[in-house]
Amino acid sequence: MSNGVNEPPLSTEQPEGLKPKDVSQMILEFLMFMMRAIAICYPVYLTGTFGLSVSWILLSMFMWTMWKNNRRWKEQRIDTAIDFLENEKDVISTELKAMDMPPWIHFADVEKAAWINKILQQSWPFFGVYMEKLLIENIQTVVRSVHPHLKTFTFTKVHMGQKAPTITGIRAYTDELETREVILDLNIVYEADVDIDADVNRAIKVGIKGLQLQGMLRVILEPLIGQAPLVGGVTMFFIRRPALQINWTGVTNVLDGPGLSHLSESAIVDVIASLMVLPNRMCFPLIDQVKVEQMRFPLPRGVVRVHVLEARDLVAKDSHMMGLVKGKSDPYTVLRVGNKHFKTKTIKETLNPRWNEVYEFVIHEAPGQELEVELYDEDKDADDFLGRFSMDCGDVRKDREIDKWYTLEDIESGQIHFKLQWFSLCSNPELLKETSDGLACAMLALYLDCASNLPKDQREVTHNEKHGKQPKESRVTRKTNNPNSYVEFSIDLQSQKSKVVFASKDPIFDECFTFFVHSVKNQVLNVEVKEHEKKSSLGKFSLPLVRLLNVSDMTLDQRFQLERSAPNSQVKLKAVLRILTLEKQQPKVVTSAPQDKNTSTPNRPEPRTPNPTSNPVPNPAPPPAAAQLVQSNPKEKGPISSVPLSKTQVPFSVVPLNDLQAEYPPYRRSTFVGSEGLQSTPSTPGPMRRYDSHSLLSENSIASSRVDLTDSYPYPEAIMNHQGTFGQIQITLRYATLRKRLIVIVNCCNNLFSSNESGSDTYVRMYLLPDQTWKHRKRTAVKKKTVNPVFDETFEFAVSLEEARNRKLDVAVKNNKMLHKRERKEIGMVLIDMSEIDLTKGSTEWYELTLPGLKKTNWQS
Repeated sequence: MSNGVNEPPLSTEQPEGLKPKDVSQMILEFLMFMMRAIAICYPVYLTGTFGLSVSWILLSMFMWTMWKNNRRWKEQRIDTAIDFLENEKDVISTELKAMDMPPWIHFADVEKAAWINKILQQSWPFFGVYMEKLLIENIQTVVRSVHPHLKTFTFTKVHMGQKAPTITGIRAYTDELETREVILDLNIVYEADVDIDADVNRAIKVGIKGLQLQGMLRVILEPLIGQAPLVGGVTMFFIRRPALQINWTGVTNVLDGPGLSHLSESAIVDVIASLMVLPNRMCFPLIDQVKVEQMRFPLPRGVVRVHVLEARDLVAKDSHMMGLVKGKSDPYTVLRVGNKHFKTKTIKETLNPRWNEVYEFVIHEAPGQELEVELYDEDKDADDFLGRFSMDCGDVRKDREIDKWYTLEDIESGQIHFKLQWFSLCSNPELLKETSDGLACAMLALYLDCASNLPKDQREVTHNEKHGKQPKESRVTRKTNNPNSYVEFSIDLQSQKSKVVFASKDPIFDECFTFFVHSVKNQVLNVEVKEHEKKSSLGKFSLPLVRLLNVSDMTLDQRFQLERSAPNSQVKLKAVLRILTLEKQQPKVVTSAPQDKNTSTPNRPEPRTPNPTSNPVPNPAPPPAAAQLVQSNPKEKGPISSVPLSKTQVPFSVVPLNDLQAEYPPYRRSTFVGSEGLQSTPSTPGPMRRYDSHSLLSENSIASSRVDLTDSYPYPEAIMNHQGTFGQIQITLRYATLRKRLIVIVNCCNNLFSSNESGSDTYVRMYLLPDQTWKHRKRTAVKKKTVNPVFDETFEFAVSLEEARNRKLDVAVKNNKMLHKRERKEIGMVLIDMSEIDLTKGSTEWYELTLPGLKKTNWQS
């Protein structure tokens, strides 16, 4: 029956290229199968020969089945117990996630602080005596001077209660830091039974009876010195805004009502935040050489650049026809680090949105500060929650660059794709590289100390009498008070304001600000002192940022004369400029396996070492997603970003070394997805080597490392004509010592060869060489119609640790559905040498896929 399609004739001949070794292997496995069948059927034959009852056979089968099931259950119990021992932290964290337990239970590096709690409890009554004196003798006087209506304000009762604050866990940082400081994180819970009453006047009484405060307090002991008291100063602050609940009494009891309690508590938390929530700190110098301003306003640790790329498998929150028809969602993302937060654009009607947006955060403490991410479905009324996740910025500082999918928490399903980069702050002007993609190239830190001799108001500036007489309008009115002033900073569209200092011609601000700089040579810092009520100007001046490039340490600390102000009006300001530098993590250099001397590999490029004496080749500025991989199929949409990418992929065609250096900047491949578009900084000197699968295998060894019958078949024509990379695969390797198992986790692949416009139906096949039989083969499930499959499958090999270190893992990515049956299924291979990996600690690496035996002379740049 013919349907108009020419079907290939069925061939009864032996497949081409079937080797005698393969035929022998098939015959041997068939004989083993027959022997097992005879061993099972022979007892049945003996039973019939001796005339025994069939019940004996059934009884034997029943006992054998019970023994086998009992053995399997026993092995499962043992495996579960061993797995619990190896992953105790994860298991306990999962089981106790919903329980309100102390942090030291969830995290092994958080310790109990019972001895500190005992000290606090013992000394709390004496702290109450101190607070009573402080409130009556100091705070009461300050409150009376704020407003005329508060002149009779009096504390009538001050009782701090019997309950002292409780520290539920303490964590010490020493290894991650410099040797001259110690950082402590204290989880504080304060459920106070305080009872404080006060009289505003005879008719108005206010008070507080009970409050709850919970937060993480960071204590920094620095610098460590070699004399008493061994510590130069103590700095304390909350990393995040603490949670606060207050029980009001008296007239203020109305603040406990709905809507008002949140406002009153937020106002008090704002006061606490202005004192001791990052970037504000409470500092206590213990020696004269340590200055308070140096402790309160240190330079930030660095900058985190967050690429919000895409999300997938989000929960559908919209519905139609009164909920009968399930719709999709209109997702957007909210990012928050400390008090800074940003919101992405909203993508309409999709569960797999792509944002491709970039945001930057100044990080003051890492580890410590967290990137908090929340996803919402935008609606006309209340937005629906789509999930959240958070991560410590210290992880980004450690890894330098992370490109990863994160699973959303507190929701049924959903993942979000982020690329995070850590930028160090450098004071070398030669590292300045301005870009045209809208991203920052530098950071400006400002310390506003004070102002002096400010005019009382705008009239004093505009009506300055020549003979020192006041204007007529001023003479007929009452005496003008000192100004209520604040300072406003602006760089282009960025603007920040200081706090308001009331009734002072010489206000002391003592605040710090940070700005992102995009063009040091063109941007200008504008500083203006304004009056609080009328928003009128009391003086201004401008500071071109290029001026900071020519001063020592790119720091300017001086008094600036105000323009259009009083004759001696000045602002004391310290400006520090720092260059953002992306320092890449040093890759793990994998040495090449020994190869046959007679093997010729003319199409393989040699490792390239940049010439330190040659002039650097100018590199065009990369766009926000410049570190993403170039797509191998031009018809395939980019999985991450549609922004054009920089030329960072090196072709395999042989060209002169000078031409390669002229066309492509020197690079090295990190352990994460993506390639670098920037040259390494002087902090990472030395020659750089290629980090891909070419240093792991030779073409002869890979061709004979498996027994698949299709190895002798030709590659499809599409692969033969393919120009570009064959993609990467991410594999995790570790050894379970108690179970004596080699654990291999196939995480995902990226940028694979696409057999058609919809992608490929891919799976991963593995052998632990020299075991090459089908019995030893490991294979993942098939992921259909994708070039970026995510497997997340775990496989185990029963080998000893010494034996595993001498083995090689043969990995092949295959297409499950090629155009013809007699074509090779491989679309990428890699051979991993276990001797290069520390299996006891574990390793998660990206490996470059290649196809051995495939000539690449037709690749073009």
